Amino acid sequence: MDRKLKNTLILIALLLLIIVAGSVFVIVFQKNDIDERKKKLNDLTLTAYNTDELVEQLNTLKARATELDSILALRKFNIPVNLHQSEFYNFINKISFRFAPESFVNIEYKDIINSKHYRHYLYRLSGTAYYNDVYKMVFAIEQSKELKKILNCTFDNFVKVDDEGIPRYFVNYSIDCAVYYSDNDRYASSVSQENRLTPNPLYDIFYPLIRNEIPPNLDELLDAQSAELLALIPEGAFIADSKGTTYLLWEGDKVYLGYLTEIDYDKNEVHFVLNKGGIIEKLTMTLDKKIEKEIKKPN
Repeated sequence: MDRKLKNTLILIALLLLIIVAGSVFVIVFQKNDIDERKKKLNDLTLTAYNTDELVEQLNTLKARATELDSILALRKFNIPVNLHQSEFYNFINKISFRFAPESFVNIEYKDIINSKHYRHYLYRLSGTAYYNDVYKMVFAIEQSKELKKILNCTFDNFVKVDDEGIPRYFVNYSIDCAVYYSDNDRYASSVSQENRLTPNPLYDIFYPLIRNEIPPNLDELLDAQSAELLALIPEGAFIADSKGTTYLLWEGDKVYLGYLTEIDYDKNEVHFVLNKGGIIEKLTMTLDKKIEKEIKKPN
């Protein structure tokens, strides 16, 4: 066998050996990696979309998200996402900004409660305020778009007489409030418009029907209880008080504790209605200096 043929056969044998060794390595050692990559390639092939299809899917999902967001926005209450504690302080400060100068509120953070789908902060509100200021705060808490609820509360009346002797009727209050929030946007809308938080005024249920405190006559009005009718003229009625000061009054004019309600020229009389600490008194004054009184107590 010549040398050239011998070298060729050796090269062929080496080539066959390399092929066999490579096949064994691929089949035995890399089989799992190859199968895994084939499966991944098949999955990618099955879920492959062109650009137009992806854009169409994206627009469909955006429209659906907008629809769901509008449904959440129409709900009266929403539970916000990851609400910071300072938000409630800002909320109460905004509401109490419209309080009377004598009204005030203290805010105390109590605790945080974890539930299955949401959490809530616990706060205590306390202070002294006019009845309608307290009502404004309670109404705003209960009607706020971001869910807040009053858990319990206590109220008590409080009377304070100022330096001028005028009584002021307040309410001492203590309110425990829960402020809800969630870790996800399941209950929240991306665009939220606050509910109406300004209520109509209510009658003060703590205001006494009969009061011991009578406001002083700071405006130096006519005290009809000790006055005398001097004359009736077309322009009104001349009346003098106990100090001799004369007043010319007409129907509807204000006097101390009440109003002049009627001038009766036929009977030479004038009529007053006085509010003496909740007791309504009708007073009639004539030119012959006779004074008639009709007292009506509140029901």
